[in-house]
Amino acid sequence: MLDPRWVREHSDEVRAAARRKRMDPALVDAFLERDREHRAALTEAENLRAALKDAAKRLGAMSPAAREGALGEQKAQKARLKDLEPRAQVLAAAVRAVALRLPMPPAPEVPEGASDLENVEIRRSAPPTAFAFAPKSHVELGEALGIVDIPRGVNLAGTRNYLLLGAGALLERAVLQYALDHMVGRGFTPVAVPTLVKTWCLEGTGYFPGGEEQAYLAERDGLALVGTAEVPLTAMNAGETLEESALPLRRVAVSPCYRREAGTYGKDTKGLYRVHQFWKVEQVVIGPADAEWSRAEHARMLGHATDLMDALDLAYRVVNVCGGDLGQGQVQKFDVETWMPSRNGWGETHSASRFHDFQARRLELRYKPEGGGKPLYCHTLNNTVVASPRVLICLLENHQQADGSVRVPEALRPYLGGLQRIEPAALAAR
Repeated sequence: MLDPRWVREHSDEVRAAARRKRMDPALVDAFLERDREHRAALTEAENLRAALKDAAKRLGAMSPAAREGALGEQKAQKARLKDLEPRAQVLAAAVRAVALRLPMPPAPEVPEGASDLENVEIRRSAPPTAFAFAPKSHVELGEALGIVDIPRGVNLAGTRNYLLLGAGALLERAVLQYALDHMVGRGFTPVAVPTLVKTWCLEGTGYFPGGEEQAYLAERDGLALVGTAEVPLTAMNAGETLEESALPLRRVAVSPCYRREAGTYGKDTKGLYRVHQFWKVEQVVIGPADAEWSRAEHARMLGHATDLMDALDLAYRVVNVCGGDLGQGQVQKFDVETWMPSRNGWGETHSASRFHDFQARRLELRYKPEGGGKPLYCHTLNNTVVASPRVLICLLENHQQADGSVRVPEALRPYLGGLQRIEPAALAAR
């Protein structure tokens, strides 16, 4: 959410932000009109209260005839005030409804573009894996190794579901635990979070309104399953005023995540790339209202993720996401795309975003400056550390061997009892 006063004074900037993010600039005009109506109603109500208070003071000095007329006027003013107060509440709700849809202006360094096809590559790691044999897809490998079962997963839960078996399940847990240890070693506090949360948490982090179709809702209870631990990690201090000395807060969580993938019918239907339930290790940072600090922290968080991918011996590239591919609240986002041989291309595995005070205003999350003055809204950032099963696609496909086995990266071997290769049953029996 944006500062209403700032929107009034910089409406052209917000319209420009809407155009860059391929949103409707008319939202700004709708906000300004409702905001004017609401402020006019508040002013009228304030004037009426002041007039009533002043008239009450004068009643004692009036003659009986004058008092009778004044009382009649007061009655009319009280009736008007009684009608005006609920109208002001309705107008306030209308203002908030539009304000919740206004875009956060993107950073100047965000490239122009309408979709992910116009994201700009800024760097690559090692070159993509080169094979001296015809590589298999993760589905072929998983089935041959007996570690992935998609048909039975679909039978249990419908399309875009799967089972991981044996070494597949252990490999997933190993990656998640390694990622958690990686972040704890870098000073992040681990948090076990609820993943079925009140819907205000999704509104506070910017997923609602607008993202309801992607969420699994428990309407009877007013709850929703989250698509990322970013939601509870960011919302856990909602309504609080922190001490500046406590900032930044750096937190990490391992959690299941749920997404309906509405609007993706027929897209990425094969394999484990686009599924309804997955696991993710998410990092969230809450810090001071300092744009330069946020920019530096954004780069630092991205580095935590790319260092992990380097440790897993996976080739990736980092892209600067263009305006049309940015979310409503994001100031800037970097995606990490990892090489996936079965796609013969890069697949998104991580997103690193900074929001400035967009989420904090919604959540009423502030801090008291050490030098005094009124509380300020915090800045928030988040980034994927690792997500599964997408990372499993990368591990299986990039580390497959000519004999059908899959090499386990050295970083993961201590988490798998020293296992160096996942082998087909026939090969392992030799």
